[in-house]
Amino acid sequence: MPVDLNGYWKMISNDNFEEYMKALEVNVAIRKIANLLKPDKDIIHDGDHIIIKTLSTFKNYNMDFYVGKEFEEDLTGVDDRKCMTTITWEGDKLVCVQKGEIEGRGWTHWVEGDELHLELRAAGVVCKQVFKKT
Repeated sequence: MPVDLNGYWKMISNDNFEEYMKALEVNVAIRKIANLLKPDKDIIHDGDHIIIKTLSTFKNYNMDFYVGKEFEEDLTGVDDRKCMTTITWEGDKLVCVQKGEIEGRGWTHWVEGDELHLELRAAGVVCKQVFKKT
């Protein structure tokens, strides 16, 4: 049985985010603002239906999906691209593959104790974020 991701999570670390945004070709002005933010994650996990809300003072991003079902993801406001996204469980890790213009794009979420880990990947660059459950 997959791990329960439900809860509100506050960011405690964000490593290599600037390089990750460069790999996504995010413009320099947005990168500078985004690098100062510490977004929270609000996750509603009900069986195969998951809603991940990324909340910040600058922009919010909602991802609403069913595990195992491919969908078109509109990343307007992130890097203004669209991609075909599939999210699956690999053991206790939630793994996302985003097929589109950027090679090797995706992310992985997993829980260790009261921490939510997120590894973001794009074009060979890896960003690691950690959130603490509140």
